[in-house]
Amino acid sequence: MKKKIIVCDSILDEGVRLLKEAEDIECIEAAKVPKDELLAMLGDVDVAITRSSTEVNEAFLDAAKNLKALIRAGVGVDNVDLNGASKRGIIVMNVPTANTIAAVELTMAHLLCSARSFVNASNYLKHERKWEREKWYGVELMGKILGIIGFGNIGSRVGVRAKAFGMKILAYDPYISPSKVTDLDMQYTTNLDDILTKSDFITIHTPKTKETNGMIGLSELAKMKDKIRLINCARGGLYTEEALCEGLKSGKIAWLGIDVFDKEPATNNPLLEFENISTTAHLGANTLESQANIAIQACEQALNAARGISYPNALNLPIKTEDLPPFVAPYIELVSKMAFLCAQMQKGAIKSIKLEAQGQIAEFAKSMLTFAAVGSLQGIFGDNINYVNANFIAKENGIKLESSQTKSSGYNNKLCVKISTETASFSVAGTIFDENEQRIVNLNGFKTDFKPKGKMIVFKNKDIPGVIAKISGILAANNINIADFRLGRDGSGYALAVILVDEKISKKVLDELNDYEACIFAHYAEL
Repeated sequence: MKKKIIVCDSILDEGVRLLKEAEDIECIEAAKVPKDELLAMLGDVDVAITRSSTEVNEAFLDAAKNLKALIRAGVGVDNVDLNGASKRGIIVMNVPTANTIAAVELTMAHLLCSARSFVNASNYLKHERKWEREKWYGVELMGKILGIIGFGNIGSRVGVRAKAFGMKILAYDPYISPSKVTDLDMQYTTNLDDILTKSDFITIHTPKTKETNGMIGLSELAKMKDKIRLINCARGGLYTEEALCEGLKSGKIAWLGIDVFDKEPATNNPLLEFENISTTAHLGANTLESQANIAIQACEQALNAARGISYPNALNLPIKTEDLPPFVAPYIELVSKMAFLCAQMQKGAIKSIKLEAQGQIAEFAKSMLTFAAVGSLQGIFGDNINYVNANFIAKENGIKLESSQTKSSGYNNKLCVKISTETASFSVAGTIFDENEQRIVNLNGFKTDFKPKGKMIVFKNKDIPGVIAKISGILAANNINIADFRLGRDGSGYALAVILVDEKISKKVLDELNDYEACIFAHYAEL
């Protein structure tokens, strides 16, 4: 019996042809089917290929009762309910590298336009039929500083091309080795403020995560040079649109080149009212070469998935829990949370991720290490990391992965994740009580006991009187309610508190806590 693959959104024929030529596959072309009618076609489909036009939500997943795999033909999976798919055992894959060059070259187009107002100058002559050369004085790229936030596949290639124009490159990416920048004869900084205060042009190339969403707002804009030129061809929301509107209105921003928005389609976005912008409708992947690559790779992945051969670029590849003892499954979720928490305690390029296991769970330490790696690195690499490629990405970025077995310390089973940078390390240990009661039992050597869930402040301090009152006072002054307060002491003059709170902690509040003289550090984390 033939496996069924449905193509829900438009992709180029180069890919669809692969599906049609496969003798063991029935290809269903549904790109032109209205979305409200699409659901009725999903019942016996094995694999689905989608793009951004199809919402893979609860209704979609409920209708696709036989679905084994879903391929998002592109990078972002914002329109895919990953948790819902995982619960149903559906493997979700993306196509993360097919559009790299297209995104790089679109960034360069906006960069050049930002210097010479090309769009406006062209329209003025073409539509107004006016020949006023003095109206269109631009600036040269030669000798100017380009600040690049995020120096991965796309950001690094933008840097190479901009350097060819004679620009000076200043790169900020706390999650890479500085040598990735300096080996290209470019300058690396660990301080975002260097980018903000020194750059003549700024372009951003990060995934959209909790850390990067809204990372450039009004306060960051205020630090920039007057007449700054900003580019965003990555993800909507990395610059706050409030800050962009304010900067364009005041003249602080000389030009904005933007391809992505908070909400798309963005036909009524207030940014479109300004003259000093070049804007495109999320065209980062829109080249014939890129679209052909996306179509071919997506359909090759669909064929492999339908045949059960492999699941490349899987974002949620489920471990076969039926092959594991029942007690192991809860540790999969626990170790992912522990690693994610540990990563939020560290700033800087990660050098190693170590998993220590004790008890029966130690037999599965290597499998647990993969989940720890994904949990540790997902805040950095976003959708680009998964259970299939975690080891490869770690190796590519010089991150050592280790697992080991330790002696018993009073727990039947315990896992400890330790993340190290060049200058520091942090560890999180946890266990499972009863059948599925997750607990964090140690933070960086301090005994504790709390559920890995919610908003929390991790606060290390000198163990002196008045600290709890001071913390409580700062939080109360900022109208932040404390839900729980867990304190551990090391007997050497230091204490560490885990403070569960009801509200998200702003940078301002965190700065107040860190400015307290008894504070060693205060970090905010969410699980």
